[in-house]
Amino acid sequence: MTEISDLDKEVKKFEEKLRIDGKKRGALMSLLQAAQETYGYIPKEVIYKINEEADVPVADIYGVITFYAQFRMEPMGKNIIRICEGTACHVNNAKNILASIENELKIKVNETSEDGFFTLLSVACIGCCSLAPVIMINDETFGSLTPDKTVKILNQFKKKEGVKK
Repeated sequence: MTEISDLDKEVKKFEEKLRIDGKKRGALMSLLQAAQETYGYIPKEVIYKINEEADVPVADIYGVITFYAQFRMEPMGKNIIRICEGTACHVNNAKNILASIENELKIKVNETSEDGFFTLLSVACIGCCSLAPVIMINDETFGSLTPDKTVKILNQFKKKEGVKK
């Protein structure tokens, strides 16, 4: 007998929510949030499942997904990099830190590296202004950055993940 994976359990839970809540008026947001929580993003197939179950036009579903920044239509990388672009970081050259990340990983903000290890996001403020400029990788904060220090941090994560430079 094969064991059901955690993802399979989550998918079944989502599909049950879709079946039960799909016909409820105003359920689209909660369905999209549940899909994102289940898959880590909203796959195209799920959009069509919601369309069928909830009888919401595909164009309306896309409209909601693209309007709200919380929703993604592509999978996130294993390591999420958040660069702070708040005032303190901005005046302390966050743009140079961003350029070093983009150059090192060959991605732009809101993109995921080809190997799936990194996604780069821009945030308004991380809340560590005294350490500006700052990035977070997953739940770890790095401050007082220079472009060189940033590249070293990224290379440490690559090494830990077994990614070739």
